[in-house]
Amino acid sequence: MRTETFEVSYEHEGERLDKYVSMLFTEQSRSFFQKLIKDGHVTVNDKAEKANYRLKIEDFVQVEIPDAVETQILPENIPLDILYEDEDLLVVNKPKGMVVHPSAGHYSGTLVNAIMYHCKNSLSGINGEIRPGIVHRIDMDTTGSLIVCKNDECHIAIAEQIKIHSINRIYRGIVCGIVKEDEGTIHAPIGRHPIDRKKMAINEKNGKDAITHYKVLERFEKYTYMEFKLETGRTHQIRVHMASIGHPLLGDPLYSNGKCAYKLQGQTLHAMTIGFNHPKTGKYIEISAPLPNYFEKILRDNR
Repeated sequence: MRTETFEVSYEHEGERLDKYVSMLFTEQSRSFFQKLIKDGHVTVNDKAEKANYRLKIEDFVQVEIPDAVETQILPENIPLDILYEDEDLLVVNKPKGMVVHPSAGHYSGTLVNAIMYHCKNSLSGINGEIRPGIVHRIDMDTTGSLIVCKNDECHIAIAEQIKIHSINRIYRGIVCGIVKEDEGTIHAPIGRHPIDRKKMAINEKNGKDAITHYKVLERFEKYTYMEFKLETGRTHQIRVHMASIGHPLLGDPLYSNGKCAYKLQGQTLHAMTIGFNHPKTGKYIEISAPLPNYFEKILRDNR
């Protein structure tokens, strides 16, 4: 059981209890905390309150989060497109539609199931049974390069490079509309959307610092082919940043208006290049994943 206590500050005075707690723990939904409140796992000043309780300054909110019940994750013989591999790590080219690690509704067919079969018992264990080897992730419908760590030493070293933003991450994407500037930088904090828990949003109040550098590669009649360099790695970062300037990614089901001339499975976004210092040798390695066929076809159709 994980227990944490928070003192309510003036900026959260009058906030609903369930909304306040869900902002503190963004990895869980608001409905999850509504159930915790109902079951008595969230108290205010040592008293049980309802989800719609309005917070007061200097209220003490205590939250008990029960231990997660682990679901057994099994190896599956799923083909992997391996771009690089040695005794410490591998870089895979994740296909569209594949979830990186198991979660509610996705306990098979994930990248973790596939790498467990490929690597046998050689995977880092820092992220627990659900996420062996996983040190970072990309969205289900984003394709491209992903590092998988085979041991804890490698995991710690790669995680540190991610933390200090020294990993070189280059994405390619097709966005709606014509981007006028040849290149630019979007510097805007990203946090959980205040209403729709499936979405992220520009959030000046509670968001985390997020920086995306972009460059136009090619302009078409209705779309723009672009390159993105991530300085930070927030959830949905490129998708949120481009939508915020009026150019959502083509096919994006969350951040565009849904109108699309192509039958696409999610956003047209590809993690093309990843560069890092090898944890053992210190040598800089840069790996690139080729654009997927559907992406190439859209480019050809518009040229």
